[in-house]
Amino acid sequence: MRYAVVIERTSTGYSAYVPDLPGCVAAGSGLGEVETLIQEAIGLHLTGMKEDGLSIPPPASLVEYMEVAA
Repeated sequence: MRYAVVIERTSTGYSAYVPDLPGCVAAGSGLGEVETLIQEAIGLHLTGMKEDGLSIPPPASLVEYMEVAA
């Protein structure tokens, strides 16, 4: 499965979250670190959901970039 991940720059580094998996978040000081951490967080989140008997939501969010005049 491929889930959309939103990564945002913060004042101390980067944060990431998965729109299709509420509560699945990560934060790190660098982009590479937060990418690694969110991938691990997704795995842990899905494992926890399975252990709790919850259904795994299919990836549904779409990501698109739009150009606008500045």
